[in-house]
Amino acid sequence: MRLLAGGLARCGAGLLLGLVIGVATVAVHPWWWGLLIGVAASSATLVVLARGALRISYAVAWAIVVALAATPRPTGGYAIAGNLDGYVLITWAVLMVIVATATVQKRAPAEDSGRRGA
Repeated sequence: MRLLAGGLARCGAGLLLGLVIGVATVAVHPWWWGLLIGVAASSATLVVLARGALRISYAVAWAIVVALAATPRPTGGYAIAGNLDGYVLITWAVLMVIVATATVQKRAPAEDSGRRGA
């Protein structure tokens, strides 16, 4: 039960962190320095986080923020424009999810007790 609670806590922390950093990155991405800082901070956070549920939930939450900001608003307009800065941000969101899922640690196979290989 503790393992499940710990995993859920890590997922929740990753989601919250991804939402906060994603919103901050979307907010400052129109300026060249904001895009650089946002991408660098997002990438550094991804690298620092432990592999597994925490890293994946962070990357997915960050990508969801970017995806929601790239969809049209009911009043018209977009939070992420269809220019180079916007395309860099969208591409970076996809790359973060790919890196997070590709770097999941593999568990060592459990050894069979009392059985020998043939």
